[in-house]
Amino acid sequence: MIAENVQNVLKEIAGGNAFGEKITLVAATKTRTPEEINEAIAAGVTDIGENKVQEFRDKYDLVHGANRHFIGHLQTNKVKYLIGKTYLIHSLDRLELADELQKRAERAGWTADCLLEINIGSELSKSGFSLDEGMSAYEKMRAYPNIRVRGLMAMLPVSQDFQQLRSLCLSMRQFYDTIKVQDGNISYLSMGMSGDWRLCVECGSNMIRLGTSLFGPRAYPQAPVND
Repeated sequence: MIAENVQNVLKEIAGGNAFGEKITLVAATKTRTPEEINEAIAAGVTDIGENKVQEFRDKYDLVHGANRHFIGHLQTNKVKYLIGKTYLIHSLDRLELADELQKRAERAGWTADCLLEINIGSELSKSGFSLDEGMSAYEKMRAYPNIRVRGLMAMLPVSQDFQQLRSLCLSMRQFYDTIKVQDGNISYLSMGMSGDWRLCVECGSNMIRLGTSLFGPRAYPQAPVND
């Protein structure tokens, strides 16, 4: 099933997005076993993303042949575990995190490729800079010598208002185009998950993060029951 799902998605995105750009599929591997992940890689997945640092560490040596992304909220005290091991960090969402990344990356002689996280729906439950803060935040992040901003990341709110979601997507693409013109490092607009990726691609996303579309529903471990 995993191989078939991967191949179906890869076939669907093979033509690129509406702007003629290649679309990168990042398999979101939260709760997935190394065996499942390796099956997806064998089927054609080239990039995988973890949400939790603990899972990133536990699976790191058990999964082979893909670029490693970190796509979840990143605590400053966990940064040290990702240094030198990530292709792309999608969740650069605050200056405090940038400070820690800079310190650790400089010490390691490494440059952290990151995406600036934008809270496009202004949701209290999500981190990231507002769209209004985006340009100022981007300029501040560019000043860190060991952080290289490669683009933007956003998560759409859960909504049945298609026009609102489309408008949010287009706002992200507009911001992306604005910074891409002035910065040759900008390559990725990471936007779109299993429930909304087609809309995001239609509006200009060139990187999508899919979990259940590839692996099926997640089975979360149950907490032990006290007798």
